[in-house]
Amino acid sequence: MNYTLMHKNIPVMDLMIDEITGSIRKSGTLYNPEHLPVAVGYKKGIVDRAALNEWWTDRSIPASRSGVKEALETLNVPNTKLLISRCYGLSLSDQYWVKPQNADLEWESINFFDNPFSEDIGDVLLGKPKKELDFDFSSPDNTSDGFLKKRWKIINGKRCLVKSGSPPFMQQPFNEVIASIIMRALNVNHVDYTLIWDEETPFSVCEDFINPDTELVSAWRIMQSVKKDNNTSIYQHYINCCEAIGIDDIRQRLNEMIVVDFLIANEDRHQNNFGLLRNAETLEWIGTAPIFDSGSSLGYDKLTNQIKSGKNLICKPFKKTHEEQLKLVTALDWIDFDKLRACEDEIRELLSQSGDYLDDERREAIIQSINSRIDIIESLSYTMYNYSDNIENDVDEDTAEDYTSEMKL
Repeated sequence: MNYTLMHKNIPVMDLMIDEITGSIRKSGTLYNPEHLPVAVGYKKGIVDRAALNEWWTDRSIPASRSGVKEALETLNVPNTKLLISRCYGLSLSDQYWVKPQNADLEWESINFFDNPFSEDIGDVLLGKPKKELDFDFSSPDNTSDGFLKKRWKIINGKRCLVKSGSPPFMQQPFNEVIASIIMRALNVNHVDYTLIWDEETPFSVCEDFINPDTELVSAWRIMQSVKKDNNTSIYQHYINCCEAIGIDDIRQRLNEMIVVDFLIANEDRHQNNFGLLRNAETLEWIGTAPIFDSGSSLGYDKLTNQIKSGKNLICKPFKKTHEEQLKLVTALDWIDFDKLRACEDEIRELLSQSGDYLDDERREAIIQSINSRIDIIESLSYTMYNYSDNIENDVDEDTAEDYTSEMKL
């Protein structure tokens, strides 16, 4: 079927989407190349279709999401890419969409920021049976990423993301709230998460930080927009890319993210769940996105003894270990350690609500693991702390790409 890729009301290019595979089969007339998705290039008016398809695939629900196979069977849909065009490719993370050619549609009348959307897809993704009559595919849940069960809901007029955890501990929703508590104490710009229960299952809830005028561009896309020199580290390459477009405070913002991820032992800060914000119409870069998606942390999938030992932690997005990544931090004088330590009571109170999912020993192990990392950061702040960066300890350069093809924030 033929469509026009739109950026709000701005036509970007014509394209053809295969109705069997959901892939972009053909790229047509290019109208406004400056509005192509970041890192999708073109030459002599011809768009790089492979890069465009990679961007399009990244909009789909990852095939590895918990419960997605069962959801597709319920919907009688062979793959998640086929769901995208059923909601015109609309998302709550940016302002791109596909308009069927010759259709009388306007962004103002169909976007999910200003208009209601169906909860039918969200229900199925959370394991509920499909509604047999009047099933409505018009939902931002068709273009949500990540491997955990999640859904968008309108709560008190606000677009909110409701996200589950993974068995047996269902710990990620608690971790999201713990990360929020820590970042408030550090005065770090972040998305605030709260905890709710539904049918005795914990979920984290956060409000969408994107509005009808802005959009999130992932670090992965920003880094792919400029070829990296083999002698430049991934960290420095991202710094260079950001400073080149006017993000002058990027080092301090990364200082904050790296410290937070160390404190919570985050194992999944991949290059698609942090990035920059820009204005969707003017394309002006606004600044760094608030820190979000921090649930895969604090030993969420480990045994209690492993949380206590703190060993064998996966590190992303720049270095292979948190210790090496911590060496990228250029300043620690912004940390109020008294406020940071005062978080313990609030964290303890939160974990006391976990019921049968987390026993007393596990709760205490989580708290003590945070305290021990605070001690490490405080010790570093008192010493002659030396910045260190080299390419030898970088994560594999294709980490984010491989991740998105399997799981994909």
